[in-house]
Amino acid sequence: MKRRFMNKPLQKPQILNVETVARSRLFNVESVDLAFSNGVHRVYERMRPSEREAVMIVPVLGDKLVLIREYAVGTESYELGFPKGLIDPGELPFDAANRELQEEVGFGAKKLSFLKKVTMAPSYFSSKMNIIVAEDLYESSLEGDEPEPLVQEHWPLAKMMDLLKEPDFSEARNISALFLVREWLNQQGRL
Repeated sequence: MKRRFMNKPLQKPQILNVETVARSRLFNVESVDLAFSNGVHRVYERMRPSEREAVMIVPVLGDKLVLIREYAVGTESYELGFPKGLIDPGELPFDAANRELQEEVGFGAKKLSFLKKVTMAPSYFSSKMNIIVAEDLYESSLEGDEPEPLVQEHWPLAKMMDLLKEPDFSEARNISALFLVREWLNQQGRL
């Protein structure tokens, strides 16, 4: 396929029709009929867009990262990663981060820092994840909705990139958070 460079700005395609094609308790799949500015028509499928965002928290406890091991039904395995969860309606991202941290890890944070908002598979999902660093941790627990206790793992900051060698640390948002927090710590002269 020959690639052409365009000098004019991109124009969003026109949405001709949106139709629900499948629905479950958690998911709503839509068919989206699009007309592109060059006259091409295509039908895409996506998860119904949601305004609800999520948080992923990178807890730093002294010279260690705090991770959790949680069952992921999609891969049918236990995955190593950072605590995360949905932002409740009316809740701010920092409040959600502190709540999820207490529910999943048993710590609250006196200091929260926003790193970046990321998306996952934007061709199919509208989900947005706010990546937040939690520091100055103190013991505090809230009851969460996890079906079983989450196993904690403390990982040395000095060896944080070795997480990439772990076969169960493979979820893309966790890897993004790892690189973002490494850059953030480097900028502060902490690594």
